[in-house]
Amino acid sequence: MKRRTFLVGGAGAFGALLVGWSVLPARQRLTTAAPLPVEGTQAALNGWVKIASDNTVTIMMCKAEMGQGIHTGLAMVLAEELDADWSRVRVEDAPIDNIYNSVQSVIDDLPFRPDHDSITKRTIVWYTRKLMREAGTMMTGGSSSINDLWTPMREAGASARAMLIAAAAAQWHVPAGECVAQGGYVSHPSGRKASFGELSSMAAQQALPVKVTLKDSAGFKLIGKPLPRIEAASKLNGTARFGIDALPDGLLYASVVMCPTLGGTVASFDAASAAKMPGCIKALAFPPYNGGTGGVAVIANNPFRAMNAVDAINVTWKHGAAASLSSAEVEHRLALALDDGDGHAYYHRGDINDALSSAAHTVSAEYHAPYLAHGAVEPLNCTVQVADGAATVWVSTQVPALARHHVAKVLHIDDDKVTVHAQLLGGAFGRRLELDYIAQAALIAREADGHPVQTLWSRAQDFTHDFYRPACVARLRAGLDNNGKLIAWHSASASQAIVPEALSRYYGVPRIPIDKTTSEGAFDQPYEWPVVRVAHKIVELPVPVGFWRSVGHSHQAFFTESFTDELAAAAGQDPVAFRAALLAQHPRHLAVLQRVAALSDWHEPLTHAADGAPRARGVALHEAFGSVVAQVAEVSIGPRGRIRVHRVVCVIDCGLPVNPNLIRQQMESGIVFGLSAALQDEITIVNGQVEQKNFVDFPVVRINDCPVIETDIMPSRLHPQGVGEPGVPPVAPAVANAVFALTGKRLRTLPLKLT
Repeated sequence: MKRRTFLVGGAGAFGALLVGWSVLPARQRLTTAAPLPVEGTQAALNGWVKIASDNTVTIMMCKAEMGQGIHTGLAMVLAEELDADWSRVRVEDAPIDNIYNSVQSVIDDLPFRPDHDSITKRTIVWYTRKLMREAGTMMTGGSSSINDLWTPMREAGASARAMLIAAAAAQWHVPAGECVAQGGYVSHPSGRKASFGELSSMAAQQALPVKVTLKDSAGFKLIGKPLPRIEAASKLNGTARFGIDALPDGLLYASVVMCPTLGGTVASFDAASAAKMPGCIKALAFPPYNGGTGGVAVIANNPFRAMNAVDAINVTWKHGAAASLSSAEVEHRLALALDDGDGHAYYHRGDINDALSSAAHTVSAEYHAPYLAHGAVEPLNCTVQVADGAATVWVSTQVPALARHHVAKVLHIDDDKVTVHAQLLGGAFGRRLELDYIAQAALIAREADGHPVQTLWSRAQDFTHDFYRPACVARLRAGLDNNGKLIAWHSASASQAIVPEALSRYYGVPRIPIDKTTSEGAFDQPYEWPVVRVAHKIVELPVPVGFWRSVGHSHQAFFTESFTDELAAAAGQDPVAFRAALLAQHPRHLAVLQRVAALSDWHEPLTHAADGAPRARGVALHEAFGSVVAQVAEVSIGPRGRIRVHRVVCVIDCGLPVNPNLIRQQMESGIVFGLSAALQDEITIVNGQVEQKNFVDFPVVRINDCPVIETDIMPSRLHPQGVGEPGVPPVAPAVANAVFALTGKRLRTLPLKLT
């Protein structure tokens, strides 16, 4: 009885604590668990900002800079509220701490439509926000950085400003309300003036304000300005440090060769030939890590000797479950899955079968998208030193806390024995969310007798052992009435699911049965379909898949926007007008669509290309990562049916534009990235082995083929949204729709080919 009473009472107490926790707001994101490390005269005013006596303001960055300009954008957000002198602002990588956990990216992955509003959604978002603050991880991805840190970094800047003002007021014996901060100084109407640097040590002794007042957007001095990138000078003068630039004393190098079959392992190897080669120090085998592939490595005294020696190793491979897999088999299995049902419905309203059966006219189509590699310019690399029961890691990663944990796991040490130095990323596009190359590097470095070892993948290993954008097949069917009005929309797709596989790789948890990213770009669009069912079928295949720039949107936008164009043609309506009729209750999206039509001269005839070839326009509208993007592509057909894109007009509504310069750069980058996939790129598999091994097999759009890109940014005062990825999804359907307008041929398979 006593035990039962204890258990029941304990459970009740725990339940009460849980209920109490659930109703409280999420904990603050301003102060770290341990004080920030400071150097010289620096004083930390909270977990985001340090100020030195020379008036230098150092802003802590918990997001990876991988070319998207996030260090500049986030620094602007904090410096704006701080009223700092922008010329004195610097950035520094943040330590690993829960206040830097990524919250918004997880919320964005919840399976809700953007315009869905219910008590269920609000409750789940509330709990998710609280949980990620406590049990999440530091991560850069999902175009979520500005969205996630908009409030915390503004509050950090405003809090530090209030503490500086309080310090000045105390020193001058005046009310704090009479003091003003501006341009790195605090001043008083009496004429007194002190720099932030002069006040910083005293300000650090002030209590953190309980509540701060944030600026109205009308008062912004930095936000909204096209400021240059904060790291640009270092990239121009060569002082910027990427992962591959790590050069600790005593550095050795390792090169790897992995089983050519995805997921394969080493059965045995003979390193006798490699051991005789100059500079070779040690050869070893390693198992598959975090969803990757097993292989062999050679440690040598320079990278070229390591590469030559590893190629000399005679390896017997164990090819595993993927050995019989081909691209044709993948397509067959995806199609077969759809023959057996459409899977989980992410969005449905009304009876789709009744609506389609009553339609005056139905349209059906099947679309295909291939696997895609990331192809970042900086090849995968990681430098690790294992000595005295601890490890130091220099790495370009999007997940520093997870990197630390998995290095500790490989080495059988505690997490706090691992120090991670986050480096700039020479491209990522989602590939550096993975941990295979980091865990692999830790194991290799363990064999180096205390020397740091830089493990560097060749380009061929990078392409043939990626975590690929999933291949996908989609079947769409829609019904029109006698007037050409859309009355029913049914979309069903099949592919592998990234999130269940990633969670298993990261945390070892069982695979969840649904994944919003499989259907994003299909179920979450603004079109007002009267009756609708959008569903997805998850298919298990032995090909590693991962997050690729814009994830599910990258192919679902092609399916959705191409099929919408098919319906406009079937209805005999203008593609822009047809879309506009489906956006009556979505004025934000309609405004973007109308703006791109105006800027592209949509209703005006197009002149021929310079070589006399006729041109045509295609349009696409898509919402992704909180932003709405519309694009119009101008296309002609060259010799041998080659699709040529001459001009892309892009309009984006991303909420309040923090830095228009960065937004335009990301739209241009996304369009080039998306065009490369639309016109040229695919990963093909034969006997479980990837055929593409370099950029010659997987080309990026070159400057001589790059269209003129014109970007227009819609004014807004809404919460800032993502810009790193939303430029990618619309370009493929815009081009495909232009090809149809020009040739009458509907291309439903990526990459787009007329012959």
